[in-house]
Parts: sequence; C-alpha cells; structure tokens
Amino acid sequence: MESIRQLYKIGQGPSSSHTMGPRNAAETFAARSASKAARFEVTLYGALAATGRGHLTDQAILEVLAPIAPTEILWHPEIVLPFHTNGMTFKAFSADGSLADTWTVYSVGGGDIVEEGQQRSSGPSLYPLTKIKDIQAKCEAEGTSYWEYVGQCEGPGIWDYLAEVWQVMQQAVQRGIEAEGVLPGGLGVRRKAVSYYVHAEGYNKSLKSRGLVYAYALAVSEENASGGRIVTAPTCGSCGIVPAVLYHLHHSKGFSEQRILRALATAGLFGNVVKYNASVSGAEVGCQGEVGVACAMAAAAASQLFGGTVAQIEYSAEMGLEHHLGLTCDPVCGLVQIPCIERNAYAAARALDANLYAAFSDGRHSVDFDRIVEVMKQTGHDIPSLYKETALGGLAAIK
Repeated sequence: MESIRQLYKIGQGPSSSHTMGPRNAAETFAARSASKAARFEVTLYGALAATGRGHLTDQAILEVLAPIAPTEILWHPEIVLPFHTNGMTFKAFSADGSLADTWTVYSVGGGDIVEEGQQRSSGPSLYPLTKIKDIQAKCEAEGTSYWEYVGQCEGPGIWDYLAEVWQVMQQAVQRGIEAEGVLPGGLGVRRKAVSYYVHAEGYNKSLKSRGLVYAYALAVSEENASGGRIVTAPTCGSCGIVPAVLYHLHHSKGFSEQRILRALATAGLFGNVVKYNASVSGAEVGCQGEVGVACAMAAAAASQLFGGTVAQIEYSAEMGLEHHLGLTCDPVCGLVQIPCIERNAYAAARALDANLYAAFSDGRHSVDFDRIVEVMKQTGHDIPSLYKETALGGLAAIK
C-alpha cells in the first residue's frame, strides 16, 4: 500500500479522475514524445469521454500539449475499454505524418494514472498491513493509535507534507466562504457557502455548529467546481468533506494543528485502505467510492480528535462508508455541481454523526470496516454503468 501522499494530492479541480489524471497523463506523454511530435491526437473513451467536457478534460490536456504541437481531441463515449472506463490513447505524429509514439493509459481515480495490467500504485509500497482489522490489532497490542502507525510507515517527512495539505485545505475554505456569483458550466448554480456561513450566525449553538459545517463543505466544493486549488480527499468530487469537519473542529473546539495533522493521518490511512482494496473512482464504483469514502475518512478523523479508541475510530469510519453503500454517481451535465456539492455538505454532517454514535458505544459492532470495503467494491461493479459518472442515468437524466 502506497503513501498517503498519493491519496492527498494538491491540484486544480473540478475532477481528480477527469481533470487531474488526464493532465498528469498529458505531462507524462509530452515528456517522452515532445521532441518527435509535429502534432498530437488524444482519444477519450467511456466515462472520460461522456462527461469530459463538463469536467474540463479537454482543457487540461490541451494546456499541456497544445503549446508543444497542434492537438486534436477525439471523443468516444460509446467505446469502453476493458481495463477501466476512463481510458485514453495518446498519439504523437512526426512531420511526415507517421506515428511516432502511442500510449494508452487509464485515469483510475484520485488523479492516478496506470497502464493496462499495472497495479494501481503511484509509488513504493510503504505499509506492510493493508487491512484495518490487522492494523487495529497491531495498535491494540502495542497501545498505539492509527496515526502512529502512519508515522512508522511513512517516516517523519509525512508531517511536513500533511502540514502543507492542511494549509491548502484551510485556504480553500477561506476563499470559498468569501466568494460569490455563479459557478462556471452553464447550469446557473450560484455559490451558497457565504449564505450558509452568514445564516449560521443567527441560530443557537447546536444549529450554528451544523450550519458552519455545511458552509465549510460548500466552500471547498464550490472552489473545486470553479477549478480552484484543492486537495483530493480522496477525490476532487468529495474534497469538501474532510476539510469541513477538521476546519470546524479546529476553530470551534480549539484542537491544535498538531492534533489536526494526526487526524489527517488517520483519515488518510482509512482512505488508503479503501483505495488499495477497492476503488475511490466514481466512474468505477459510483459516488460511494468518493463521498462515502470521504465520509468514512472524516468520521475517523473526528473520532480520533475526540479521543476515540482504535475500535471506536474504526466503528466511526465503518458507519461513514456503510451508510453510503450503493450511492450512484450521476452528475447533471457531467459537472461536479449537482448533486455533488450538496452531497459534500450532507456527508460532512453525517461524519460528525458517525463519530458521536460510535462515541456512545464500546466500539464493538457486527460488520467490520474491511467487510464494508469488500461490499462497496462488489456493489460498485454491480451498479449499471448508467449510474457511474456517465451523466446518462439517475439525476443526470432528469430534464
């Protein structure tokens, strides 16, 4: 299992699989083909082609390749390559028109790209244990916590990286609650974070707390939808959930930055386990792999901050994911706006509820986190492709 640096990626929205991944692929292809290319041709397949315009896939690729040589984008949503629905083929042609280089690659979620048959890993394996039940048993035997296991596996450098991640998350919240106007894309969706933030001040303590969580999640998700700088947690489409919970607890409860970074490590560990054993790609397993996993991560982080045992933290995360099982990915017009933005706000609140529910328990429960991950993976494979980021079914089909 790779570093959580590969889960928490800093970049531009609106989509980790449709924007960040294709940009990364274009940069890789440009590095190897620029010297021999007189023109480029990029073919997008499946879900990547179906919703690529709404996700700015073509712009992400053109920003890299067009300055080097003329570039043509071809769209084939009706063709789904066997390895993954987010396939793309890059071709470089020499001046005489002959094919100089070709490369087929897949954007598998979270900004990661892989070739067919490759393991879905962007870096060396750092974690000897890849199931939460094994990590939990180790922590209980040693009297340690999940964040300490992350530190053992990653080394001391991870804390500087998580500090940068936390800084970008806070900046996204702060920009988002100040910004107003209509989001790009043509749906006419107005930014709501500032309104929720202002209205929250007029309620009693309990409702104000919930309203602020909504506002912070909306703020980051709206920044993502407008192409702003965010952190995948675990994806762009679900990037508002973990920051909303941590920003709220940092400011309302006074948790120190050091404790926030430890909570980020714990959240990253749970997200990493899902990514390794299943998927965080909406195109592959639906929104349960994005918003559901983010909710689990945020729930684990909150439980850690409030002093939960390793069993209670696991229970919090399990509920966060379990109660999003079967959630479809059906963006209207292929944009990361409806229903994505509201889902982030709602899931942030559910993460806090999962923490509270687990805190009343001793952490013992019937179905463990790893089993829920297995079920999520199977459920995702069973969901018809209409409901997995094609923008052809569900809410996206409503006229």
